[in-house]
Amino acid sequence: MPEQPIKIPVQLSRLPLHDHGTWQTQVATPAQALPPVNGELIPQGLSIKPLLEAELDALLDIEQTTYSNPWTRGNFTDALKHGNWCDLLWQDQTLLGYFVAMKGHQEVHLLNLTVHKDCRSQGLGLLLLNVLLSKSLQEKAQWIWLEVRVSNVRAIAVYERFGFRAVGERKNYYPLAPGVRENAMIMSLRL
Repeated sequence: MPEQPIKIPVQLSRLPLHDHGTWQTQVATPAQALPPVNGELIPQGLSIKPLLEAELDALLDIEQTTYSNPWTRGNFTDALKHGNWCDLLWQDQTLLGYFVAMKGHQEVHLLNLTVHKDCRSQGLGLLLLNVLLSKSLQEKAQWIWLEVRVSNVRAIAVYERFGFRAVGERKNYYPLAPGVRENAMIMSLRL
């Protein structure tokens, strides 16, 4: 029997439009990006929780079906060991997505953001970015940085919609195939 797509019974377009001059994106303003304790940023039926080692298998299933060169169990355990944010988005017992981010001095570096293949195009990437924004503002960060494959136009569009702007490129950053590498676009968001 084929796998049934995961249905998200929430309206994720409730996030306010924030005007950035010539373009608009659905992101929380700093005043609205408070801890999602009251459920304002996290719609009913969904929850954000820090990664526990016991949940690594569920996370690795998504990671390995998403990327040609996925992170390993060791990458995720190292991220946990070094105090990086590893937050998971759940609907009941179903893992929908996650992000890993590293705190620095007045900045946050987004290392990995992944949404389950059956849950894409439902606003969950923007939701995870809003959680990251909220945590970054709590830490008084001034910037969020990330790298993304130049060929990953879908992710680039999500980041641009959120307000990230391309600021450079890293040559031969991502492995593509044996002996072949792909450039990364460097993007940043000023908080």
